[in-house]
Amino acid sequence: MSKIFTPTNQKLLTNVVVVKLKKGGKRFEIACYKNKVVAWRNKIEKNLEEVLQTDTVFTNVGRGEMAKAADLKNIFKTDDRTKICIEILEKGEFQLSEKERQSALNSKFTEVAASISGMCINPATQRPYPVSMVETAMKDAHVSVNPNKSAKQQALEVLKTLKESIPIERVKMTIRVSIGQGDAKKCRDQIKALFSSISSEDNDSQFEIVGTAEPGNYKPLAEMVGKHSRGKGMCEVIGVEKSSDMDVFKS
Repeated sequence: MSKIFTPTNQKLLTNVVVVKLKKGGKRFEIACYKNKVVAWRNKIEKNLEEVLQTDTVFTNVGRGEMAKAADLKNIFKTDDRTKICIEILEKGEFQLSEKERQSALNSKFTEVAASISGMCINPATQRPYPVSMVETAMKDAHVSVNPNKSAKQQALEVLKTLKESIPIERVKMTIRVSIGQGDAKKCRDQIKALFSSISSEDNDSQFEIVGTAEPGNYKPLAEMVGKHSRGKGMCEVIGVEKSSDMDVFKS
């Protein structure tokens, strides 16, 4: 009876997403679970074991051909399989199914809308637009997004389009917060962290701080002050100033 011989350098896998990276004149591939590569790159999935089907590095996943240890060591300058897999996972190319591609687009669309909501206001109300309203305006303006570009970079481009259909301005809010010293002990550092810059700080009978913040930070500030002061503190917008369009790349 004849025997089936499987070469020791072959390992067959099925139902995978293959991530490919060309480096040092050679091609390396890793086998990942479906839906997990995008989740890893969007920092939703952080457990590498949930992404990789195996930590084996291949030259061809489809044929089950594994990369030589010497090539990995020479080209990646390490024999740590985890580090090698992470580099391929983050820098390599892969193909998405139509469902995965649409999911990635939807996720990026909402991310761009959230970025715009967090840095802009309706000049008539002096308050940020809810994310859902920004999404609706983007859809009405037939805005499309690129899943491979950062949300903040795209937000600036989309903002120019939205200005043609809705009143919206990129601004920084000047906010005053006042809360009792006893209550401030629980949240002083958290409050200060939500300001982009602080123009004055008073620590006498009350903890009072005035500074500029992104519009999206107003609600968290108000909620924090209300919670820790049991409704006795104050968080108010005392002015707004237009921001340079280039500020989107600094924040």
